[in-house]
Order: sequence, then structure tokens, then C-alpha cells
Amino acid sequence: MAEIGTLIDGKYEILKQIGKGGMSTVYLAMDQHLNKQWAVKEIRHKADDKESHIIIQSLVAEANLMKKLDHPALPRIVDIIDSRDTIYVIMDYIEGEPLSRILEREGPQPEEDVLEWAKQLCDVLSYLHTRKPPVIYRDLKPGNIMIRPDGNIRLIDFGIAREYKEGAVTDTVQLGTKGYAAPEQFGGQGQTDARTDIYSLGVTLYQALTGQAPTEPPYEFYPIRYWNPALSGGLENIIAKCVKSNPAERYQSCAELFYALDHYEEEDDVYRAAQKKKIRIFTAAAAGFVIFLAGGFLGLSLENWANTRNFDAIYRRAERETDQNEKEDLLMQCIALKPEETQPYEELANTYKADLSFGQEEEAQLTRALYQNLEELQGTENYPELAFEIGKLYWYYYDYGNGETNFVTKMKGAVQWFEDALDFGGGFENAEMAEVYRDIGAFNENITMDIEEASDAGKYAPYFEDLKRLTEQVSQNPDEAEIVTLEVYRLDVDAVETYARKFRADGISQEELEALINQADAGLSGLDATTDKTEELKNTVTGRLDAARAAVERAFTDSRIPDSVKQENPDHYGD
Repeated sequence: MAEIGTLIDGKYEILKQIGKGGMSTVYLAMDQHLNKQWAVKEIRHKADDKESHIIIQSLVAEANLMKKLDHPALPRIVDIIDSRDTIYVIMDYIEGEPLSRILEREGPQPEEDVLEWAKQLCDVLSYLHTRKPPVIYRDLKPGNIMIRPDGNIRLIDFGIAREYKEGAVTDTVQLGTKGYAAPEQFGGQGQTDARTDIYSLGVTLYQALTGQAPTEPPYEFYPIRYWNPALSGGLENIIAKCVKSNPAERYQSCAELFYALDHYEEEDDVYRAAQKKKIRIFTAAAAGFVIFLAGGFLGLSLENWANTRNFDAIYRRAERETDQNEKEDLLMQCIALKPEETQPYEELANTYKADLSFGQEEEAQLTRALYQNLEELQGTENYPELAFEIGKLYWYYYDYGNGETNFVTKMKGAVQWFEDALDFGGGFENAEMAEVYRDIGAFNENITMDIEEASDAGKYAPYFEDLKRLTEQVSQNPDEAEIVTLEVYRLDVDAVETYARKFRADGISQEELEALINQADAGLSGLDATTDKTEELKNTVTGRLDAARAAVERAFTDSRIPDSVKQENPDHYGD
């Protein structure tokens, strides 16, 4: 176990232990460089212990899966450090407490709170299920849901999550928590899918509203109003549908479930009875109104016309609006009127760029609107360009939390949208650049683990070519935003400084590396920063040019030094 005060990787200082499992211990640590707290999962293993090795593989697989994900309700993996017999996974530290502890202390929770948590869980599960390939969480329960002080949720522990395999008949391994796991997780009834998580969500909502744990008697789901008659009949019907034994009888997607939760009053038996009565009255009178059928069609046409007219008017107002909050509200109204139109989403993205920062609340607003209408958008001609622009929004402007962010965090959020642009775009105008962005992002996302697994050879030359293509594209565009240009030059300088020896080993010449640095230098010299943020960024990148040049010089000087000399001075010539 790490002792209090231990410094991991020269920067993560262990403050205290906050959790412990079979083969892992979780600590609270302070990043000495960023003055930020992280959670550090310490995983110890023995080289000759087969069971230990299997568990380690599972924990590393979990970390690798989490590295691919980026959502406000999911903790980020920011670093993986392999130190001999110990692996350290650095991740977000989440303030708050698990829902299970709240239920143990307080019992059933208020209906409005549970409804809000349910919508947030639908949002994050929908995000997971729409990845390529889809990610099935498989272990949703109160103990894995953290409730933050602000009331928002975080979903933790991806130990048994899996990527959906197209064409597979069943899961390789049946896992899950008894009571919360869907029947298909244990009965060999087929491969788990999105509906499996919907079952577990229904069980979790049942417990949160009633206080009745599925692992305790009576071991069956009585209607929630059996326990509390004051609860909503609409929620009762929604939960009953979620926990159907047959997956085909449940909600088929989290988007469908989200809609039901958003209109839960309409699921109430009393409401439905009233609607049926209205329908009977209408049917009885319908014969007398056949003559007005043509007018009905006209009414629909007029309604569509009115929606279009309202959309156009509100969108024009949004384009002229100078107050950012008001502009965002107007654009969201446009999305509600015509969710398949891509212009409001693009304008919303442009609005977020105004202060050079795409924050967490803005991300939540945008992604909620996108995921609720994703299927409609993906079927439109303009969706690839929209996905490309959202990818660039993440790449250049994304700030997580307090604004302390890094390349990998931005890229993780961006890559999925570049992949969407390519998957749905074919040969759209920016397809080539979307591919470059995607490949650069994938490299930075995976290279740390590739290095640890000694599988990184040959991956640096394609990365260098992608950097050159991106730099050329930005340098040749006089209208490119200065923050974009600066971030590209920062990426160039960082890559050369970090991987100079790796580039050399993959056949990139000293002249090529120096040419990339010189191009960045020339671009920086010709750029006049117009804001404090871009001025600070320009100074930062300019200040690192010499370090990048020195790294290139060392890489190619070392290549001419005999191995015997290197072995005698490993600290100086170590790779």
C-alpha cells in the first residue's frame, strides 16, 4: 500500500485512503503541478499469481474502456502509470456519496429527486449505448451512482461493462449484481444490450422510490403505490415496463425511456382513462364531421407552415441576439420546433466559442439536445458537417470542470464526433480533415497503453504525417480562428518534444522534425493575439520551442553514440 505523502510519478501526492477492494486501493491525491485533487486507484499484482494476473487484466481493460469515454456523468481516466509490481490509474475524484448510502440513512427519496436522477441516468446510458461499438454498463445499482453536492449524478465502476459485439449470440461471461441484473445476464438468454441496462435502471428507481431493496424479501416487484399510495401512477407504469422479464416488452432504448419520464403524467391510469373517454366522445361525433375532413388536412398543412414560420422568425432573432443566455434559449426553441434542422445546433456551437471556452454546463445542454434527436439528425444530409463542427468544438474549446484540461481530454470528446462525420458522411467536404483529426485523437488516446505494452513501434510515422497535414491546413487558412492555430502549434511542439526519439526510430528525419518546429515558429511570429487567453497560450507555446529543438538535437545526437557509452550512462541517454 502507498504511504501517506508518497509521490507517484513525481507529481501525485497521496493524501489519504478513500476506498479498498480485493486487489485495489483507492486514494485521494493532490496533483502538485495542477494543484488539483484526483482519485488514484492502486492495483498490486504478483508476477507468478495466475488469479492476480486475470484480475489485473480486468482492471486494465476497465481503464482502457473508460479512456475512450467522455461524458459529464462519467469519471475521466487521465493517466495510467505502470510501476513494476503496481499499476496506478489516475481518475477524477468525485465529491458526494453513493445513492446506496443515502437510501440506508434516509430511506425512500422524494419523487422529484428520483425523476431528475432517472433522466440523468438515461442521458449517460444513452451516450454509452450510442458509442461505436455500443457500451453496455451491466451493473447499474445504487452503490454505483454517486450523488454530488449539486444534485447531479456520476456513474462509477465499469468493472463488468462490455462493448456490444455485433453477431455474438451470448456474452462471454455472465456477470452482474443479483437482484439488479436483468434475467438475460445469468440465464444464457442471449447477448446483453441496451435493454439490460434499462432493466437495472428500473430496479434502481424502484428502490429509490420505495426503499425496498431487490436483494431483500419479498423478492418481487409489487407496484410502487403498494408501498406508498402517494406516488405517481405514471412512474409506477414506467418502472413496471422497465423490469419486464422479456427484453422485448421493456423500453427499447434510453431515448424512449427518457421521453416517457419526461411525460410521466401521461402514463398515469387516470390520465389514460380520461384520454380514452375523450376518444370515445370524439369517435361518436366523428360521423357528423366527415365534411370537415379536408379542413383537417388543411389544418395540418397550416400547422407545419406555422412551425416553419415560427422557426424562421426565432432563428433570425437568435442570429441578431447579443446576450448569450438569451441567444441559447432562442436556439433551443428552434431545436424544439424542428429537431432535424442542423443550423440551430451549429449556431449553438458557435455561441459557445465566443468566450473561447466550451464548459461543462454548455456541453450538457448541447449533448442533451443532440442525443434526444440523434437518429433524426443522422438521417439528414447536413449531419456529417454538424458532427465535424462539434468535433472541432471539443478539440479546441473544451474546458472540463475548472478549466484545467489537457489534449487527451479534449480529443476523447472530439473523436466520437469525427467518427460519426465519417460514418454518415461518405465524401462530404471536410471528410479528409475529419479523418486526420480522428487519427490524431486516437493516437493520443491510446499511445500511453501502447508504450506500456511495447506495441507502439510503427505508429509514430503516420502520426507525424497527420500532424503535417493538420498544420498545413491551418497555416493556409487566413480566416482560421487564432485559438485554433495556436492549439495546432502547441500540439506540434508537444509531439516533437515528447516523441523525438520515437519519431527518429520510425524513420522521420531530423530535417523533417525541425521543419515542423520552424513552421510553428514562423506561424507564431506572424500571429497577433487579440485576447488575454490567446496571448498567454502564444507565450506558452513560444517558450517551448527551444525545448522541442533540444529534444530533436538529443534524439539524433544519441543515435550516433555507441551503445556501450549509452549503457555506461543510462541516466543521461535513457529512452
